[in-house]
Amino acid sequence: MMEIGGIFGILILAADVWAILNIFQSTATTGSKTLWIVLVLALPLIGVIVWYFAGPREASA
Repeated sequence: MMEIGGIFGILILAADVWAILNIFQSTATTGSKTLWIVLVLALPLIGVIVWYFAGPREASA
């Protein structure tokens, strides 16, 4: 049985991967995408939260 910290870590990892995939699919410039990805990787929990509210969104067509 996993402990709570392990489950929380897996959830953060999944959120980071989801955020990075969405950043790649956004219409933002390459430089902007790079900065967002670095933020998400450097600060996994805070980076995802900030990205969710202020980051680039995927292209809507």
